[in-house]
Amino acid sequence: MNLLERRLLGFRALDIALAVFLVALILGVYLAKTLAGGERGQIAAAERQIVQERQRIVLLEAEVAHLERPDRLTALSRAYAGLGPVAAGREITPQGLADALQSPQAPGAVVPVSAAPVPSALETETSSVAEDDPAAPAASTPATPAAAKSPEPKP
Repeated sequence: MNLLERRLLGFRALDIALAVFLVALILGVYLAKTLAGGERGQIAAAERQIVQERQRIVLLEAEVAHLERPDRLTALSRAYAGLGPVAAGREITPQGLADALQSPQAPGAVVPVSAAPVPSALETETSSVAEDDPAAPAASTPATPAAAKSPEPKP
């Protein structure tokens, strides 16, 4: 007997095999559509997030444009830093700049101010100890060489 003509429960084996294949195909298509629907949802969420981010970018660009307005910056610099436009007498030409760099003591030249020396950490630490405890000995070097000698040990 041929396998294609063999009967099981009144049906040919080929019919049963094709029915199983058809059910598997239907389940596969259903599963693929379900997964694609989930992917569509994720894509839609990502697109919504992109739209929100673009709106936020537009908002931030508008805020930057507002904060960088020259009239606003001028008012703030005058109010808080005491700065203003440079007076016409303080402007210099490129040749004048080269001359000013050649001779720093020229009239109208700005002389740099040297900063006060910053106390080292050790000096700051000893001075704060002396301020906190008046009975603490001073952490300075002795003024005379005789005072610098240590007392001789007692026998």
